[in-house]
Amino acid sequence: MLGAYAMLAASMMLVGANVPVAKLLAEDLPIPLIASLRCLIACLVLWPLMRAIEPRTRPAREVMRNLFWQAAFGTALYNAGLLAGLRLTTALEAGLVLATLPAVVAIGSAVWLGERLSARAWAAAALAAAAMAAINAVRAEVGGEGSLFGNALVFAGVIGEAAYVLLAKRTAGRVGVITAAFWMQLFSAAQLAPFAALSLPWLAPGAANAANAALLLFHALTASVLCLVLWYGGMRRAPANVAGVYSAFLPATAAVLGVLVLGERFTEVHAVGLLVMVASILLATWPARPR
Repeated sequence: MLGAYAMLAASMMLVGANVPVAKLLAEDLPIPLIASLRCLIACLVLWPLMRAIEPRTRPAREVMRNLFWQAAFGTALYNAGLLAGLRLTTALEAGLVLATLPAVVAIGSAVWLGERLSARAWAAAALAAAAMAAINAVRAEVGGEGSLFGNALVFAGVIGEAAYVLLAKRTAGRVGVITAAFWMQLFSAAQLAPFAALSLPWLAPGAANAANAALLLFHALTASVLCLVLWYGGMRRAPANVAGVYSAFLPATAAVLGVLVLGERFTEVHAVGLLVMVASILLATWPARPR
């Protein structure tokens, strides 16, 4: 069981590690180009995995339509919001914004799917909202490296990812994990291709270098392939109702790497915000006692 928990933790740590990586890429490359190339690289890796591991059956039309919208929200909108926001805000604060995902999914489940939420889920959403409001309010008073508009763009990406999670409930068990990932990345690449082509004239001279190519390869293989394999590998052995607890590793990793790699300033406000966000995640995902 410890191995399964390690896989879940590693998956979320890689998601957090990709926040500063995405920030570095967004500073040099056009955002549609980054997202489109990431999807294409992921397709090249997922295709042989899908053919080797999962049954060679084409998903039903209804499932394909759902995967198309999952791609639009969970890949295209999420990446556009995250990468655009990271041009304006810090990786540290972007990681804290991403930590609101469990609370946003809980609210979406209530509003969109009509699910009844527990008092603990509402408390988690309130904590997440209070933490983000406090961080932005304090910055407005004393200034800082982040950006309210940048954080809002990242939060738009969170909404896209939450829509993907809610849409995924419709296809759960109807298609293999790798097959679903491949079609979502393929749909995303097709959706982003026109914007990527239009962004080519804005590619800065010298931006297509070996360092950016290595970062893009790492970004694609970890965020779109390895995170998925680790997460679902851990879910096979770990209880499903505790897996969400490990999403607390996302903001913590993004914060640490933002400070160590990018030299961002970690203040007392960020420390309090991080603690409140972790508390929100734990409230939203900690398994309830069986009745």
